[in-house]
Amino acid sequence: MKNLPVRMARWSAVHPWRGIVGWFVFVVLCLGIGITVGANPATTEDFRIGEAGRGEAIAAEGGLQQRPVEHVLITAKPGAGKLDIAAADSAAADVAARMAKLPEVLSVADPVRSEDNRAVRVTVTIKGPELEGKKHVDPLIEQTAAVQKANPGLRVEETGSPSISKGVDKLRGDDLSRTEVIALPVTLITLLLVFSSVAMALVPLLLALSSIVAAVGLSMVASHIFPDAGVGTNVILLIGLAVGVDYTLFYLKREREERARAGGKLSPQAVVELAAATSGRAVVLSGLAVAVSSATLYLADDVIFSSIATGAILVTLVAVVSSLTVLPALLAKLGMRAERRAERRAARGLAPKKQKTHKTGPGRLTAAVLRPVAKHPVATLTVTVVGLLALAAPILNLKLTDMGRETHSRSVVAMQIYDRLNAAYPDLKSMHQVLVRADADRSPEVTAALRELAADVKEDPRLSGTSRLTTSPDKRISMLQLQVPHYVSSDEAQSSLKDIRNKYVPETVGQVRGAETAVTGDVARYTDYPTHQEQKLPLIIGALLLVTFVMTVWAFRSVVLGLVGIVLNLLSAAASLGILVMVFQHTWAEGLVDFTSTGSIGSRVPLFLFVILFGLSMDYQVFVISRIREAALRGVPTRKAVIEGIGSSAGVVTSAAVVMVTVFASFAALHLIEMKQIGFSLAVAVLLDAFVIRMLVLPSMMLLLGEANWWPSRGVRRARRSTEQSPRRLESVG
Repeated sequence: MKNLPVRMARWSAVHPWRGIVGWFVFVVLCLGIGITVGANPATTEDFRIGEAGRGEAIAAEGGLQQRPVEHVLITAKPGAGKLDIAAADSAAADVAARMAKLPEVLSVADPVRSEDNRAVRVTVTIKGPELEGKKHVDPLIEQTAAVQKANPGLRVEETGSPSISKGVDKLRGDDLSRTEVIALPVTLITLLLVFSSVAMALVPLLLALSSIVAAVGLSMVASHIFPDAGVGTNVILLIGLAVGVDYTLFYLKREREERARAGGKLSPQAVVELAAATSGRAVVLSGLAVAVSSATLYLADDVIFSSIATGAILVTLVAVVSSLTVLPALLAKLGMRAERRAERRAARGLAPKKQKTHKTGPGRLTAAVLRPVAKHPVATLTVTVVGLLALAAPILNLKLTDMGRETHSRSVVAMQIYDRLNAAYPDLKSMHQVLVRADADRSPEVTAALRELAADVKEDPRLSGTSRLTTSPDKRISMLQLQVPHYVSSDEAQSSLKDIRNKYVPETVGQVRGAETAVTGDVARYTDYPTHQEQKLPLIIGALLLVTFVMTVWAFRSVVLGLVGIVLNLLSAAASLGILVMVFQHTWAEGLVDFTSTGSIGSRVPLFLFVILFGLSMDYQVFVISRIREAALRGVPTRKAVIEGIGSSAGVVTSAAVVMVTVFASFAALHLIEMKQIGFSLAVAVLLDAFVIRMLVLPSMMLLLGEANWWPSRGVRRARRSTEQSPRRLESVG
């Protein structure tokens, strides 16, 4: 009763208003400081990966880096027949003149007709870095709309990376708003069913939301160390609502049990202290497990995963702090309010309000599940493990790709125009860029070699035959751009990249002494990112396994339980990833989950799934095994302790799982394919973890291990000897 969680809970329960006001001030300060400091968004340089990233760095050194580009497409209106070339040329000239006057525009290219004369294109380059184009694209879109208004007989529309990014961001924001509309009411309804009290149901939700607000503010400050790749807030919302409600739920359920056990003989403050002595420790351990697991994402050496790690760590730790500070204060206030109501009823001569009995044992369904587990643990373990391995089998066909621009939802208008642009100008679909850095006096030799390369690939059917050679003002950097009339994910684009890197470059510019070469561009970016993730995956999974083992051993002083934790997490994650592959790499579920299959899984999804799932599964593991260990430390035989612990924790684990699944499943409804895959996989993972791993695999394994579960800890053995000796002492006294 003297550990930190208990001391914090005791102070908050004794000084509830200080605890509540202090938390409110903390949240406001976090958000206020964050807004004052401002966020530090990731720059183009932060996203560079592999050879493609090295090529981008070389290009930037010579001022040849990619710029934000918009294309104005002029075509005939649907059903209007052939394009009026004269009218289209006039409209294109108007577009070019208007765009050239804008301060945001760097350059405007001459209009280009399509080969079939069915379209005219004006390419506009925006000033500034590639990633910042979406901030400056609105004036261009306004001018395009003005030209469209002046030419009602034509279809004048605009697309490009900036306008697509802006449309995708808006879609993401709308989707997130919709997930809140779904997740919050369902979470509240679940909590109402658990507690049968509006006040008790609102507490977890309000604490989770306040933790999210505080974490958003802290993430702005943290972004000055780990730049925000634009996903931090999404992760904070996703993880914060799940763990924030879970931690509060664990605490509340335990407080209710202690209050029911005390039967009114203890003050609200004392009941809160008892809850803190058990669930408080479990919440701290769970929060640390999620935070440390999330920190392994820093090993990915990728700005996106660094943002994810930062957001997950901050919101988890803030949620832990809320459950140890303001939650005890709120519970104490609610308890005191209930006492005052009871006193007022007594003063009016009314009978005490009948209190609802709080059932601490397993429910009917849980008891029905545990009976065959207790009787046949070997059969249960065998069947469930074989089933999970069967679900994991599709991993053998896992195909990771970066989700290219063409995978974005067509509900974004700019993507519909993007399709029409690529149909009229196939060579705009993607491109290769061959970068060469050499001494200035070797510029003629480099230029000749690049021209030789362009001649070698001119007749290659996988390329368009169109090339452009540019050289930096100081003659040190040269770039050859080759257009590819295929999407980055196509076999033609991928095989052409391999040949350029492994054959054409070594045979031409690779022969120039002292020259450094790199191949970048759309196809290289798409290829190098998944390769980077695949290389980092074993390192991060190894770190996760180590973290899981160390945290479990530290929590329960048991090497055996540490190994059990590793096995359970691997089974859960592998089965979830297998189901993800089965659903998203094929087309049979497209109508059910509302997506268009790319035949692959987003390269970020497995890492995100493994890390977040390993952390979240520790929530259940710590909570459930804590209950089992409590019983064992009271001298209860391990077999009985396992059944009691699983049974007594089943209700809260089920409730927490429903909340998590609701939150994650709402993300599965998003339009962005990678976010959809992440939401789906996490929802499946939590379902498996809560209802298969914790209800079937864990108890059957622990029943079979028996006393070996606690090796090498002597605490359980000492407790058992003490319990056995107590009756003997009583007999001898008698």
